[in-house]
Amino acid sequence: MTDAPRIGFAGLSHLGLCSAVAAAAKGFSVLGFDPDPAVAESVAAGRLPVLEPGLEALLREHRARLAFGADPAHLAECDVIYVAADVPTDDAGSSELGGIERLLDRVQAAADADACIVVLSQVPPGFTRAHARPGCALYYQVETLVFGRAVERALEPERFILGCADPRAPLPPALAAYLGAFGCPILPMRYESAELAKIAVNCCLAASISVANALAELSEHIGADWAEIAPALRLDRRIGAHAYLAPGLGIGGGNIERDLASVVRLAERHGTDGAVVRSFLANSAHRKDWAIRVLRAALLEKVPGATIGIWGLTYKENTRSIKNSPAIALIKQLSDCTLRVFDPEVQASVVKHTRLIAATDALDAARNADALAIMTPWPHFRRHDAAEVAERMRGRLLLDPYRLFDPERARMAGLDQRVLGAAPGGAG
Repeated sequence: MTDAPRIGFAGLSHLGLCSAVAAAAKGFSVLGFDPDPAVAESVAAGRLPVLEPGLEALLREHRARLAFGADPAHLAECDVIYVAADVPTDDAGSSELGGIERLLDRVQAAADADACIVVLSQVPPGFTRAHARPGCALYYQVETLVFGRAVERALEPERFILGCADPRAPLPPALAAYLGAFGCPILPMRYESAELAKIAVNCCLAASISVANALAELSEHIGADWAEIAPALRLDRRIGAHAYLAPGLGIGGGNIERDLASVVRLAERHGTDGAVVRSFLANSAHRKDWAIRVLRAALLEKVPGATIGIWGLTYKENTRSIKNSPAIALIKQLSDCTLRVFDPEVQASVVKHTRLIAATDALDAARNADALAIMTPWPHFRRHDAAEVAERMRGRLLLDPYRLFDPERARMAGLDQRVLGAAPGGAG
């Protein structure tokens, strides 16, 4: 091993690609491997398969330290190899592990005998120990990927949670040198503890989200405004400045729901109490229907075949993922309506709907609409003024759950703005 170990990343989807570029930015020579030659060639040419703010610029800046390819033989040149492919989930929230198992097998077969192999992909408790081989240094590292903030999270992690066969043993020099370059705490623990730690993080996030959603909904009915309450909570040291307190349309994406489903299954298997986690899932399902409840009460009971403008299809901003998207769920419940749909990154054609019109831009989606629903808080949408939106609409109903529009300007434009966490007309 040289003083500066070479780092490999197997799997060039969201997790592996962002992690590889961050490693190069820290000064390491990096090999990005993907078993699909088309993916490796595309990334090598600068055509990235994912949308992530800052990723393309960081790749260009550190391209000289990055190599990409589909030949697993080159992994033998690496001192540390991360198995870092995204792990998909099915509709029940279960991880589909076949792909990650095949990738790990290829890495273990190709790696040098002295190399460290680290599973970075999210896996259930018991996975890493089940795939350890005699004489192979295998670790599990908790990933910190957040879509839309993946570059920031990869460059500046709060800590490294590292699952080890023996957490008391010193780390191999190559792995210690690599992790040490990030200047954050390293927390070694047994495999199962690390695997459960990742789930624990997401359960705590889900708890905060669920509390915010439940109390924001209550605020909508009693005349309170959750936007006034949340800053007070952040000043409480027991809650914290970075707590997830913004109300939302349920839990989107797949990772948090995957972990909640894992806890429910594990609790059932081992006879432990998983009721609190089941309540998080129930609250998420309830809040995903916020938009359809508002539309039915304020419009569709009187105008059942209304025209609805929809801004955003992705489950959150700065991603192309529509996994568990509130917009998709809403569209499925509007079969009798005409929909005018726009998303800055996803084509409306991904949605199957007999009366869907693909709008050319956000204002076109608002044209002649009886209501406009802003389902994804894309920064792109903040450029528009409430008055220009109102001018194009036929109706006045504006579903703006994330308060992209200033409430006073929305009132001045004559819009009936509905937001999460405040009664109609009570946002300000």
